[in-house]
Amino acid sequence: MAVTETEEHQALRAAVAALGRRHGRNHDREALWAEAGKLGYLGVNLPEAHGGGGGGIAELSIVLEELGAAGCPLLMMVVSPAICGTVIARFGTEEQKREWLPGLADGTRTMAFGITEPDAGSNSHRITTTAHRAPDTGDWLLTGRKVFISGVDIADATLIVGRTEDSRTGRLKPCLFIVPRDAPGFEHRQIDMELTGAEKQFELTMNDVRLPADALVGDEDAGLLQLFAGLNPERVMTAAFAIGMGRHALGRAVAYARDRTVWNTPIGAHQAIAHPLAQAHIDLELARLMMQKAAHLYDAGDDTGAGEAANMAKYAAGEACVKAVDQAVHTLGGNGLTREFGLASLITAARVARIAPVSREMILNYVSHQTLGLPKSY
Repeated sequence: MAVTETEEHQALRAAVAALGRRHGRNHDREALWAEAGKLGYLGVNLPEAHGGGGGGIAELSIVLEELGAAGCPLLMMVVSPAICGTVIARFGTEEQKREWLPGLADGTRTMAFGITEPDAGSNSHRITTTAHRAPDTGDWLLTGRKVFISGVDIADATLIVGRTEDSRTGRLKPCLFIVPRDAPGFEHRQIDMELTGAEKQFELTMNDVRLPADALVGDEDAGLLQLFAGLNPERVMTAAFAIGMGRHALGRAVAYARDRTVWNTPIGAHQAIAHPLAQAHIDLELARLMMQKAAHLYDAGDDTGAGEAANMAKYAAGEACVKAVDQAVHTLGGNGLTREFGLASLITAARVARIAPVSREMILNYVSHQTLGLPKSY
């Protein structure tokens, strides 16, 4: 893979950066989402035949990174076009593609993603949300709970990860269902979070939610293949989210260190200030390289290679983001905790990239036994 970006990627990066600067960190999320959709940035990864840009996760990650670097990241980009749009584009029926992809591409429709459960944690094999066929009509009946689901209140539907029983083995296997927001029996409750953000977090409850047969996305027997078609882009996009946030914090710290003068000398002239900022920049650049590798592998159809790289990219980006934000706050001193400079809120937000959608420890588990061949501890 090339280690330098194409002219098209550079042009996309510059255009999105300009959009981000116009909106800035005090942006109106709905206005930014609408403009980004109208300009084609939200659906840059979706097929041209269905209103998208015909690109891939590499292009979509550029969009999110640059918006984040400008201080106005759009978290639902991780979910709606990256996870849901990708899964529907790869595995959905032609009818599902026609119904959903144009709206996901231009931002007029959004879709949330529900996988996390209270008792399952990172173990997708313990998901208890189940679906079975209604004996009278053949419709699906979906029952279960989900937690920490982003943006359910603003999404037109949620792509729910459930499980169905294999008639041959009796074992449960994962399947994906499109659940409209107003479906009877589908309820959501906002979780009271100390983390502030435009997109809220919700607990979902489903009590025999009746869905038509065509609510199932893809093959009932495909299982994990379809699930990870969405989870690998999620990890790449989480890395882009973190890198953008880290770049935003670092940029504000560098500007401050360049201008803030004490005893007739800019504080950025002191190595105690300059070197940690330089190290933060290096870490963010290294994380970006791994993110670009993961996106390249995914777009090339190498799901196995992309899985390893996407996990590594998410890990590296989360660590780099936290360090960049912390160093930015310390560079500004007391000003780093003021609303004027807008860095204090990032102290908490940066930790999200370490925790979600998969923890650092689970990524280290993955690398230790999948890459290094060490025995499992669980």
